[in-house]
Amino acid sequence: MSHRLFRFLWVLAALVAPAAQAQDGSSRYWSDTWRGWHFYEDPEPEALPRREATPRSSGSTPKQAATKPPEITEFERLQKEVEQTRAIAIMRPTEANVRRYMELEAKVVARASTFADMAQRVAWATPELDPTLQGRPVNAKALEVFEQQQMAQRSESIGALGRDHVLFFFFRSDCPYCHAFAPTLEAFQVRHGIKVVAISVDGGSMPGFPDARRDNGIATTLKVTQVPAVYLAQPFTGKITPIGFGVLSEAQLLERITLVSSQVAEMPPSISTSQAALR
Repeated sequence: MSHRLFRFLWVLAALVAPAAQAQDGSSRYWSDTWRGWHFYEDPEPEALPRREATPRSSGSTPKQAATKPPEITEFERLQKEVEQTRAIAIMRPTEANVRRYMELEAKVVARASTFADMAQRVAWATPELDPTLQGRPVNAKALEVFEQQQMAQRSESIGALGRDHVLFFFFRSDCPYCHAFAPTLEAFQVRHGIKVVAISVDGGSMPGFPDARRDNGIATTLKVTQVPAVYLAQPFTGKITPIGFGVLSEAQLLERITLVSSQVAEMPPSISTSQAALR
């Protein structure tokens, strides 16, 4: 074969190869003999199957805003209007701004008054909602009965308390308040059945308490700096609790002793100190 014929065939193969490749990709190797035996080409990437786009889940549907009662909406609007009107009147206190605020405030007061009247009517018709029937009465006659019942109950509890408790009465013979308070304590122990142990800080005497004891150091232990002073003591346990200082009435003594007897706190003196004061 001549050199010219070989060149012709080579050119012809170059022209025919692309067409054959388009018809059958698998026969490209055999139709491309013109490339030689040592050529290499990267394989065409395989076409991946197209994945259908899945619609995004919308998730939980947003909760619908709970509809407010019209009264709540109106109240919030009125509250906001009052605040804004007051702020404007404070920052720019012109006659018109102040009048506008005062008129709006008068409307609010009128609404509140209507509410208070209705609440009072409901309380009158519903005893368990009437505050005047709960706890301490407000009526003078009812208050008198209440205090009498309360005093009787407290007197009964203090009588039971007197079985193992006493009252320490610290006094000075030159103290006018101690002399004024002594008759109250003298009558108190007779009426309510709790013994009063009078303790003289200066060693003097006190009318009504001929068996008053001289202070043996317990006043210093309890840090008694003011007289008259009254303490509730339980000798067998050494528990001593202050009741009060100065002149007290019988009602005050009843109230305070009843209160502290329910929660008797331990004081610094020991059992032996409190027992020594009773000897």
